[in-house]
Amino acid sequence: MSVLAANSHILCREMHHREHQQQFWISGGSLLLRKASSGFGLLNRNRDDGKKMLKWDFKVEAFWNDSRPTVVELEAINDCDHFDQILSHAQEQSQPIIIDWMAAWCRKCIYLKPKLEKLAAEYDTKVKFYYVDVNKVPQALVKRGNISKMPTIQIWKDGEFKAEVIGGHQAWLVLDEVREMIQKFVFVKMHSSFVLSFLIFAALRKVKETCTLNRDIVKENM
Repeated sequence: MSVLAANSHILCREMHHREHQQQFWISGGSLLLRKASSGFGLLNRNRDDGKKMLKWDFKVEAFWNDSRPTVVELEAINDCDHFDQILSHAQEQSQPIIIDWMAAWCRKCIYLKPKLEKLAAEYDTKVKFYYVDVNKVPQALVKRGNISKMPTIQIWKDGEFKAEVIGGHQAWLVLDEVREMIQKFVFVKMHSSFVLSFLIFAALRKVKETCTLNRDIVKENM
C-alpha cells in the first residue's frame, strides 16, 4: 500500500508541475477542462500547525447551460422552393439537415416525432431538424425525397441526399440508427483538439480516482 501511495504522489507531482493555463471546451462550452497555472490542480500544498499536508483538488468542471433546450420543435418544409432555400442555407453553414418524412395518419410517425424533437435538442446548433407531412405538400417534393415508406428519416448535406433510416421498428432502435447516421456525417471530421479534450478528461478522471484512493490509504496509515 505504501508503494502505491508513493507512486500516486509522483503522478500527482508530474501533473502539478506542468505549465501554462489552457481551456478545452467540449460541445459548445458545456464541458470545461481547466488547466491551472500550477498544473491541472490535482494537488495543492498547505501547512497546518507546521505540518505539510496534501489536499487533492480536482479542477475539472462541468458547466451545463440551464438555457439549453430539451426539446427543439421540427420545422415544416412546405414545398420544393422552401426545400431549396433550406438546402442552400445549410450548405452555406456547412451543416447537414435531418428530414422526417411522415404522415398524419401514420401512428409510428406521430409516436416518433416528439422523440426526434428531443434528439434535435441534443444536436442543437449542429444539425437542423425538419419534417415533411407527405399529404400536405406537393408530390414533387415527395418525389425529390424518393419516399415510399413512412416514417423515413433522411440526412442531407452539401445539397445532396446522403443516407436514410426507415422507421418501421421500435422507436428507440430508430433513434439509435439516426444518431449513428448523424455521427457519420457530422463528426467524421472532428477537430483533433476536440478529440484530445475527451482523452484528457478521461485521463484526469482516472487520476482523480487514483489520488482519492491513495489519499484514503494515507489517512489510514497516519
